[in-house]
Amino acid sequence: MSFPSILFARPEDFVNDQQLGEADFFSDLNLDQIIAAVTAGRDEYNLKPFFYFPLNSTDEIEYRHEVMQDLESAALFEQVKSFTQKMRTMREYLVQANDLCHRYQEEAWFLDAVEIYCDAVSCFAEYLSYEALKSRGFLAFRRYLADYVQSDGFTLLLAQTKKLKADLAAAKYCVLLKGDSFKVRKYELESDYSADVEETFKKFRQGAVKDYRVEFPWWPQMNHIEVKILDFVALLYPETFSNLDGYRANNDNFVDEAISAFDREIQFYIAFFDHMALLKRAGLKFCYPRVANDSKEVYDYEGYDLALAHKLIGEGSSIVCNDFHLRDGERVIVVTGPNQGGKTTFARTFAQLHYMAAIGCPVPGKEARLFLFDRLFTHFGREEDVKNQRGKLEDDLVRIQSILEQATSNSIIVMNEIFTSTTLQDAMVLSKNVMEKITEFDSLCVWVTFIDELAFFGEQTVSMISTVVPENPAQRTFKIVRRPAEGLSYAMSIAEQFRLTYECLKERIH
Repeated sequence: MSFPSILFARPEDFVNDQQLGEADFFSDLNLDQIIAAVTAGRDEYNLKPFFYFPLNSTDEIEYRHEVMQDLESAALFEQVKSFTQKMRTMREYLVQANDLCHRYQEEAWFLDAVEIYCDAVSCFAEYLSYEALKSRGFLAFRRYLADYVQSDGFTLLLAQTKKLKADLAAAKYCVLLKGDSFKVRKYELESDYSADVEETFKKFRQGAVKDYRVEFPWWPQMNHIEVKILDFVALLYPETFSNLDGYRANNDNFVDEAISAFDREIQFYIAFFDHMALLKRAGLKFCYPRVANDSKEVYDYEGYDLALAHKLIGEGSSIVCNDFHLRDGERVIVVTGPNQGGKTTFARTFAQLHYMAAIGCPVPGKEARLFLFDRLFTHFGREEDVKNQRGKLEDDLVRIQSILEQATSNSIIVMNEIFTSTTLQDAMVLSKNVMEKITEFDSLCVWVTFIDELAFFGEQTVSMISTVVPENPAQRTFKIVRRPAEGLSYAMSIAEQFRLTYECLKERIH
């Protein structure tokens, strides 16, 4: 009886959590913002390492897709959330038990925690037994739970828990008060006079009356009087409380490791589904991408930047979606156009889509086909670092050289406005040399640039431009379309930078 993982078809491929952290490209692509938003409020599960670990096979990705498609059943999704909530409550009880001072109270909280665990496991196993599951992950977990709840260990734990709870419920007692002292003895079937008193005074009631009953505050810790009463009750029922002592000692490690792992790992799916729901309510689309490692034809329709979408939804703003498609021998998308037109966002989107696909998640868009990369590289502009004593151009060259030394034909490269610190002629020469290397690798690439000539580099390059409103070129549409470069982006950016546009010159003349 074993269960590998609800996240990994081959758990041995997953490295230790402690070895995982954000990749170098996370901040460039705003993946750190996306993962922070998805995992918010779930710190206890330590989910981020799962998002730091791209999968290395299409079968692993399909394994997660299957689980997510099962979770599209609202009934199953709610049952999973109910199970995980009970497990969370169980852990809260265990934490509270360890914070208590009195032995019997601590053991009683422990007993309640075990009862919650048994209920969570039994109810979930029963539900899964008749749910129409299709994924390998859930089918394997259903078999594991079915065997587990029938195992000698669990059935004994459940029986002991029920009996001890019943014995404690049967431990009834009376507290007799006299002056500043009290006595505790077993309950001897004394009559409950509260009903008689209420009936006697009922005839004096006239209409609505004020309720003078006082609600006593509740907190876990007992005061010294309650502690003493509990000690006396334990003396009255020695066998029951002796069993309580033995129960805690014998069942200290009652939580099954595989079930505990499932409880943590399933949060990966719940967290992403909850995040998707927020974006879907705003009218945005998600799809399960076709992920291939043997073809570089890639496309996505109505895609968008996940981090930007989350931000704009919070602000009540609209989101612009874009398409792309690379066919046959096309490998490099060269994006040109005016500044502040959405070019960098488009480049981020391309890389985000591939990364989210590589961790087995649905991706933004109505339909997508993406490539399973081996490495993802980004080169975005950075402030000069006085520590490395390099100028902007030298730093660009060093970073690009590092990328070219590591990239392979299965890599994805994102270049964003490189060589902006040198002359146009030098930038063009350097850019063409880098483009030659990337096309030799046959790597997929998105290159945002002010150099329009790169868009016509060769058959592997595709030109896309950020568009403006025709009647008002100063107004951006944030739509990136497949169209030959117009030869205006660099001139306009320079003119705007030095206030040499027609409108600026007219202002200065007058």
